[in-house]
Amino acid sequence: MNTKQADFVGQQFVITREFSAPRELVFKACTEAKHLAQWWGPTGFSTPVCEWDVRPGGKINVVMRSPDGEDYPMGGEVREVVPPERLVTMTGLTDADGKFVFQFLHTMTLEERAGKTKLTMHSRVIMATPDAAQCIGGFEEGMTLTLGRLAEHLERKTEPLVVERVFNAPIEKVWRAITDKDAMREWYFELAAFKPEVGFEFEFTVEHAGMSYHHLCKITEVIPQKRLVHTWRYAGHPGNSSVSFDLLAEGKKTRLRLTHTGLESFPAGESFKRENFQKGWTSLIGEELKKFVE
Repeated sequence: MNTKQADFVGQQFVITREFSAPRELVFKACTEAKHLAQWWGPTGFSTPVCEWDVRPGGKINVVMRSPDGEDYPMGGEVREVVPPERLVTMTGLTDADGKFVFQFLHTMTLEERAGKTKLTMHSRVIMATPDAAQCIGGFEEGMTLTLGRLAEHLERKTEPLVVERVFNAPIEKVWRAITDKDAMREWYFELAAFKPEVGFEFEFTVEHAGMSYHHLCKITEVIPQKRLVHTWRYAGHPGNSSVSFDLLAEGKKTRLRLTHTGLESFPAGESFKRENFQKGWTSLIGEELKKFVE
């Protein structure tokens, strides 16, 4: 081990944060992949891959994506799980060969106080290469921002709907399928116009069970061939939600994750039941889009 590596290993950080949410909910948000994907990483980052096997020895596989589209793969494993009060994990950034650049051992504890939850994150560097300097130097700021995103996620009180598939098709073809109105007509809905540009608004109408639903959407984020996000609401009905498409090339294949958040904002009743959205997106992504791109 050289001097630089010795300087990193053993370095410790302790970060605390209080959330206005019960401990069980905070623990759930910190251990379920569909929730973790909504807040993992600093402000502006997204997670096209977020896999957590939350049991001792379970593997962690995450890809963080910066606002400019650069991907940062992370690996690790779960060391200890004591719901809803303690979680011990090892995580670290990996290079192009899948080797760790550094490793942190994180011990997260949760204490409930009068309906609120105090989270304490104790993180210690247990392995590092000389290339880890910048990442470790920015760890405290990055984790503080990340926990800020967790607070925002908890405040929204949303239960994300996630549909993920790997297609036997190149990422260019899948991106065209979700952004070109002529291609979208083949598997999605009939759109008068569509442009993958922030601020572009599009609409379409769907007839279901004798009712007409006028969808109003606005694009809020675009990273070409990597990420597309737009709002999703209905004319004449309260509520607004968000739909994101995250793409990641895996050799000649493409992993796509669709996430729909904010379903709780729609009116209660049969028309807006979560099960209907789950069934619809599963059919569109898992059957129609798969058939079209493959």
